Amino acid sequence: MNIPTLDGVTAKTVTSARLTTRVLFSGPDDGTPVLFLHGNLSSATWWEEVMLSLPPGYRGVAPDQRGYGDADPAKKIDATQGLADLADDAVALLDSLNIEQAHVVTNSLGGSVGWLLLRDYPERLLSLIQAAPGSPYGYGGTKDVAGAPCYDDFAGSGAGLVNPEMVKLIQAGDRGVDSPFTARSVLRSLIVKPPLILDREDAIVDSMLAIHLGEQDYPGDAVPSPNWPFVGPGEWGPNNALSPKYVEDVERLVTVAPKPPILWIRGSDDLIISDAAMTDAGTLGAMGLIPDWPGEEVYPSQPMIAQTRTVLERYAQAGGSFQEVVMEGVGHVPFLERLEEFNRYFHAHLRNSRE
Repeated sequence: MNIPTLDGVTAKTVTSARLTTRVLFSGPDDGTPVLFLHGNLSSATWWEEVMLSLPPGYRGVAPDQRGYGDADPAKKIDATQGLADLADDAVALLDSLNIEQAHVVTNSLGGSVGWLLLRDYPERLLSLIQAAPGSPYGYGGTKDVAGAPCYDDFAGSGAGLVNPEMVKLIQAGDRGVDSPFTARSVLRSLIVKPPLILDREDAIVDSMLAIHLGEQDYPGDAVPSPNWPFVGPGEWGPNNALSPKYVEDVERLVTVAPKPPILWIRGSDDLIISDAAMTDAGTLGAMGLIPDWPGEEVYPSQPMIAQTRTVLERYAQAGGSFQEVVMEGVGHVPFLERLEEFNRYFHAHLRNSRE
């Protein structure tokens, strides 16, 4: 992947005990560490503006996660472990850099990794900043705030619903807008709120096209299901790793100790993470875009926001703390869409976490 970094951001190849990958750095070597974890169909490139705008005294660290960008392509995501591969990779990277604790900032799929870091490595987190994170219960196939599955086999989650035309165009390296399924079209229509065009759109699109493709990568494998929409999660790749089928121990997010402070920040117009997400089978079925929808009672849209809020409220009741911020008129990547507004909340959180 040949994407130039912004002035002030340095790219290095780092080998940890688990993964060799590209890692972006900003700020002083002895600064307070801030680890940035990107989402699906992206890479560390998405964090550069945020890294450069960190307050003085902070060190930004942003890896290409397993399956993305310049991460070792031989390293696959074992979806049967959920996103544990990525969480363990993140801790191994901190170890390789001799970082004991860090603020962790995430987006989307990276937010799902953030939940695992909170669950399994809370002592390594100075704080957790979740920007439009996936639900603690995974993505797709659940119908209430407690994460109850629509079907026992979690039909409708995993790789099977990824649009094959989009995968084909990514594989072809299509950087245009002639199809609604190119990376650039998806970025403009689903990820940021239209009609916004990002200043560094070309670099963002290039990083989308650098995702690793295949049945063990993106989108991953799928299995047939007797339940609507007749496809279930396979065992490889990021989309299957997001399936609620492989999510365990959500209760431990509530009982974990220590309890780092959490900032949950999201856009009001997010089409990917919402209670009626445009990539959710329940939403698409209700719109008639997937035939034979069994109805609201059987397969509603996953209440992703309500699920996250319920878990965080219980986290607070058990002695933790969180702040929910909704940025009005913003889509799925608030830090790219309105950096200055995002930083107001983010930087205040960093200050407050130090006190």
